[in-house]
Amino acid sequence: MKRLTEYLNSSFIEAANALRPKRAAQRIIAYVESYDDISFWRSVLNEYESDKVHFELMLPARTKLTKGKKQAMMNLLGKAYGRNMIACVDSDYDYLLQGATSTSRQMLENKFILHTYAYSIENYRCYADSLKQVCVLCTQNDSNVIDFKEFFKLYSRICFPLFVWNILLYRRHDTKTMSMLKFCEIVRLSSFTVGNPAYSLQQLGKRVKHNMNMLEKQFPELKEEYKRLDEELVTLGINPDETYFYIQGHHIMNGVTMHIMQPVCRHLRSKREEEIERFAYHRQQYNNELASYRHSQCDVATMLSKNTDYKSAPPYQRLKADIEELLKTICISL
Repeated sequence: MKRLTEYLNSSFIEAANALRPKRAAQRIIAYVESYDDISFWRSVLNEYESDKVHFELMLPARTKLTKGKKQAMMNLLGKAYGRNMIACVDSDYDYLLQGATSTSRQMLENKFILHTYAYSIENYRCYADSLKQVCVLCTQNDSNVIDFKEFFKLYSRICFPLFVWNILLYRRHDTKTMSMLKFCEIVRLSSFTVGNPAYSLQQLGKRVKHNMNMLEKQFPELKEEYKRLDEELVTLGINPDETYFYIQGHHIMNGVTMHIMQPVCRHLRSKREEEIERFAYHRQQYNNELASYRHSQCDVATMLSKNTDYKSAPPYQRLKADIEELLKTICISL
């Protein structure tokens, strides 16, 4: 027997809206992929709520969809989307694949499917411009240890040439030569130290160059296609200085950002504790101040997962433009 929710579609919601008072806000059902996505999309859509429109976030039936199964969500509800029912999904590689897979085609061709442009929500949490503030919240120390924006720019520039290869192979349905897992292992940060952050970038550059050479030797016939894709990605809004937005989000969070944030925050905490010891008049004051300081600290991973200071990020601005266009499509003025 089918559940009632399986009969839901945009027309059904439109009919339900018609039964409400004339001045009531139009209700738009917004399906998201998982519980973890609700806070992000609520924050995004809140900016557009008014007395004219209200978004109600929902998850597809748990019996039909497991976490992160975007393809399943599209298959289940794809034809149901419309003026009163939309989907909100991570872009993954689907924006960059530009229709090379069925999921990519569905996402790009359906104007009622909003996507992050960045690979996932986790990439936004790692927005370089916001990381200094995350460190301050974690350590209560405002000292400058590393220029996060410059570091991520250099990281992105180093990764971009191999990233183009990864997209090229995925567009050709070759997910084995340079799998997502293999690519992420290559561009993972290793040996990061506060004293010499450039060393980890140098090591990264060597790994990228080595793998670039192997791919160029293995696929000499793809030289021109690679060049065209390199140029196309720029037209799609991919800035080589911001490649980290488009690499798998879990990797950027755990394989890059946390590898930087943990030692930076340890350094900041150590310096603050040295300062407390230096200015304490006696041992009791030192112990009290130290206990109070340690009590005020926050876990880096927790604060990063709650980071919402990404609304000036370029891909986020593109998402906002899509929402504004969507509201125009359904005849709601901002």
